[in-house]
Amino acid sequence: MNNSRRDFLNRTALIAAGLALKPSGLGAKSLANATPSPNEKGLLFDKSEIPRMLETIKHPRFAPYWKSITEADLDADTKFLRDELRLNNHVADFLRARTILERSSFVYLLTKDARQLAVAKLAISRILEYPKWDYFLEAGEFTFGLQRAPETTIAMAFALEWLDEALTVDLKNEIEKQIGEKGAPACYRTLWGMKHPDRVRGWGFDPASDYPFRVDLSRWPLILNSTNLKVIPIAGLGIAGCLLYGKNPQAQRWVELALQSARAFAPMFGSDGCYDEGVSYWGYTALHLAMFLEVLNRKLGIDERSLINFPGTVRYGLQMSMPTTGKVGDCVNFGDASVIGDVSVAAWVARTKRDGIAQYLATAVGEVRNHYGIIWYDATVPPSTPGPELYDVRFANDWVVSRTGWDEQSSVMALRSGFPANHEHADRNSVIFKAYGERLFHDPFKAAYPYTLKHWVLRTTAAHTAVLIGGKGHQYHDGHEGTNASWAEAKIIDYNTDGKRLVVTSDATDAYRLVNPAVELVQRTVIFLKPDILLLFDRVKLKSPSNVQLRFQIYNEDGKGSGQVRQSGFVIQRPHASLDTRLRSKSDVVVRLGQFDVPADIGVYPYLEAETQQGNDHEIVTASVARSGATAASTVEVSSKDGVWLATGKQNGKGFKVSIRPGGEKPLVQFD
Repeated sequence: MNNSRRDFLNRTALIAAGLALKPSGLGAKSLANATPSPNEKGLLFDKSEIPRMLETIKHPRFAPYWKSITEADLDADTKFLRDELRLNNHVADFLRARTILERSSFVYLLTKDARQLAVAKLAISRILEYPKWDYFLEAGEFTFGLQRAPETTIAMAFALEWLDEALTVDLKNEIEKQIGEKGAPACYRTLWGMKHPDRVRGWGFDPASDYPFRVDLSRWPLILNSTNLKVIPIAGLGIAGCLLYGKNPQAQRWVELALQSARAFAPMFGSDGCYDEGVSYWGYTALHLAMFLEVLNRKLGIDERSLINFPGTVRYGLQMSMPTTGKVGDCVNFGDASVIGDVSVAAWVARTKRDGIAQYLATAVGEVRNHYGIIWYDATVPPSTPGPELYDVRFANDWVVSRTGWDEQSSVMALRSGFPANHEHADRNSVIFKAYGERLFHDPFKAAYPYTLKHWVLRTTAAHTAVLIGGKGHQYHDGHEGTNASWAEAKIIDYNTDGKRLVVTSDATDAYRLVNPAVELVQRTVIFLKPDILLLFDRVKLKSPSNVQLRFQIYNEDGKGSGQVRQSGFVIQRPHASLDTRLRSKSDVVVRLGQFDVPADIGVYPYLEAETQQGNDHEIVTASVARSGATAASTVEVSSKDGVWLATGKQNGKGFKVSIRPGGEKPLVQFD
């Protein structure tokens, strides 16, 4: 076992045991000394802040979202809640009821619109009718909550405050009662099970639920302990505990466990703020952590708002963004990520840390999908436009992103190295490349979550811009336990950048050896000559001969992506840009165009494949030039001499030469 693998397993074991790597000294003692706030102090804000929020909804960033929620179809909401909602459907109906409640109660807070109040009260009444607030059971009897129970607990807690005088005393008491019986205990059981997985008496689906897909949940107390599905019950339990502190005899122990669990989860964010599950899950996870910490500080006077590197984590969100023509909120979509999504947590970071970069993210990147950005936006924090110092990053989890800027026309290259994680794909050493507003080397969207569906194939190495050996990718699980982490790891062994050029080498040998014991070496070196030239050097060494395939995925979500095979290469064509690619290898290379066999309603997923002849030692150079009709074309040619690969050409009217010398632990790359 190598050192990185050992470190990873040790780290995971500590987290599974509920131990913080950096103790913060909090626990029952600090709660015993907590000073609960006066009743007039709100969970997230004071009533005196409502005028500020009324100004925020006029801001160009927040006005479209505000318009969308004030113009929601309340008649359709009413019909759904009265006539269509199913009390055994949590995945869709319970979620929709909770969403309606959040939206309508917040709009009523700011507008006092009687129709919004009526819908909010109807949503509350239907939620209270649900016999259980989630669709998972322990020991076939006790509800535990992963998303539905904690999210609904949060929504009901906030609605209780935002609707306030409009609710009767009896209804308020019933809401608090059900939070204390259906919400918080379900969250507590989840977190207790994650803290003590050996004591869980079997997690499974509620047989009364109509959810059609079933997977094996027996290891979920351990698996989910390092995923976003731990933070959501942390927030639900912690907010419930703060809301009912001094009212419910269990509230203090709820807050205690939420605090312990938050500290145990904090190392899932890297020291620099990176997040392994991908950027689509980052905002959701960081938001719920921030909500709990904000409520904890406001209601109990315990300030843990620096539990993770919040300024760093908003920079992670920024650096994982990838503005692309025609795709709102596009991102470096490693794993199940699809868009950068809601960035409300950035408004909270800007407000609490007076952070201009966070304010830039909150107002210029990603999307506004909920009301928390309106609640937290502070116009007195000036945004700071990020500069070249953030263009190139090797995150603490060994993901690499390099760019030329932040607008649609900027180039972005991303390399997926690093450890396994929940929501991952089999994508080690996979590359994404975008230029002139277009995705040119792509990582497909819409991979299936259930392993029984045909588009599960989009999770495999074959569906990434990556390497296959004898037609097989690196190790990945079969999906019978869900979208949890595999055993596959890669590591960055070289990383250098001068702002204009980047060289990075990732070693994924261990990941491929888990599938093929004959594997001796699998390395990919990426050379990015900004803005339009990308060189890949793949080295594969085997104990027994095999052919090697390189896959290159084509972005075709809009039906406008295509690939054409050329002599010794190919062209990927998009409406606003193309990628001209040449391949050179120690053996002949055959290039072909393929397409994945997935249902038509999922999409059409074409790819290009370059295959070498059988051999033990493979060296393949892929030289790509991005072109746009509005730019002068760069050029690149590849040759070899005395075992050294040479890439020569012109860029910006100037000649260049790159030499790649294989051998040793990593190739030696030099520029002339």
